[in-house]
Parts: sequence; C-alpha cells; structure tokens
Amino acid sequence: MTWIQPTSVDAVVRARAENPEAIIVAGGTFLGILVRAGMLEADDWISLQDVRELTRLQSLGDLSIGAMVRHRRLELDEDVRGIWPGIAAAFRAVASPRVRNVATVGGVLADADYASDPPSMLVASRAVAEIASVRGSRRVPIEELITGHYSTCLEEDELITRVIVPRPQGPAVYRKLRTRSQEDRPSSSVAAVVHQGTVRVVVGAVSDRPHHFADLCATWRPGNEDSAREIGAGYAERIEYIDDNRGSAAYRRRVVAVEVRRALMQVSS
Repeated sequence: MTWIQPTSVDAVVRARAENPEAIIVAGGTFLGILVRAGMLEADDWISLQDVRELTRLQSLGDLSIGAMVRHRRLELDEDVRGIWPGIAAAFRAVASPRVRNVATVGGVLADADYASDPPSMLVASRAVAEIASVRGSRRVPIEELITGHYSTCLEEDELITRVIVPRPQGPAVYRKLRTRSQEDRPSSSVAAVVHQGTVRVVVGAVSDRPHHFADLCATWRPGNEDSAREIGAGYAERIEYIDDNRGSAAYRRRVVAVEVRRALMQVSS
C-alpha cells in the first residue's frame, strides 16, 4: 500500500491526475467503516491531513469553508453560530463530539451519504462547492453535486477544495428525527431557510439525495398553518422513499408531511 501525503492542493490534484484510482482520505470516518466492512480496498491512498489551505474558515462576506474544516469547528465558531445558525445546527446534529472532531466538510459531501445531516442544510442555504483538478477549478451548487446514493458529479480526478455559503437574509431551522435510541443518523431531516421573504425547504435522509421543490415553496404564506400543511403534504407525495432500518417508506412519507409543516411554522416564528 502506498500512502501519499501532499502539502498543497496543487500537489493533491497532480497526484490524483496521475493515479485516479487512489482513494482520497480526509477525516476518514466514513472510509474507516467501509474498509472495516471489507467494502473498500485500494493500493494507493492520498491523505489531505497536511494540506493547510484546506483548513481555512473565513466569514467576511459569504462563509468560506475549507474542505478539511472539521464539523466541530463549524458547530462552535462564534461567527458561524451568530450569522449562519442553521449551518451550526446541522453540523452540531452529527453523531457525537468524537466524530465531529474528525469528520470534515469535504468528506461528508464527497461521500454523498443519504443519511448525513449537513447536505440538506447546505442545499437549503444555497451553498456551492468549489472543485479543483489539473484542468482548473469550477463551482457546483451542492444541490447538483449530489446525484444519488453515494454518488456525485465529481470527475475521478477532481477534489472538493471548499464550500461557499451565502450570507443569510432570514432565519433558518434544522429538524432531525431519530427513530432508534442507539442510532445517531436521521430517519428524516428537514432544513428550512428564509431568504428575502421566500423560503427554501430541503428534505434529506429519506431518499437517495436531498430534495427541494421550488414550486411548492413559492406558495408559502409565513405563519399560516394551512399553507405549511399543504407544502408538507406536497413534499410527502413527490419523494420516492427508501426502506431501511430507520423507517419504512410509508412511515417516512407520513413523517415528512409533519416535519416540513413544523419546520415552516418554526421558521416563521
């Protein structure tokens, strides 16, 4: 096994271009599970631990989050908690402090795990991923980055370098429903973010990727229970649900209707 430890983004993308089958290791929380389960093997690994530029967190203007920023840092940072409370809440909801001290922003997006907390809030917040390769860089909305179960639009030689979250213009709410006492992962998650009088609702953990329906959100009347209930019912009907040990498709359909309604009423208060 070859363990490569570059110290710059340029070195990472060069190594990635030379060996596209090498596995990128950020925090390693998800990869560790796959390796222990015998679901992932590789001869070459590229560690991001020494790439300091990926650890930058800046909150002047929009929020710029380096791919190696840990969940715990976003949970505790005073500027993030004060200006982007929805982001802080979503990352605070992940597992335990032990996991959040290791798990990274880039890793959680590249894994595209349907039962992760942060993606739904990042989509609701209109966040964008910056992606680098030897060909240059590009920006992709998080909504387009995640394409399905554990799949993204990333090319095999590309690397997420940072996430950019616009400065919010209204309140945000993150709701997470757990159905098992010993399970940290959500059975459903709902993120609702108000931006200049309009709302953006995103439902996660119930299907292959986060779901946002702009036409349903356009009918929102702030503080109106009937409006919130109608939007919740609309979301519940449109999503193609999964069955797993955290809930059946039928159960999730009922839960989404209720949780979307509650999120809309909560973000109106």
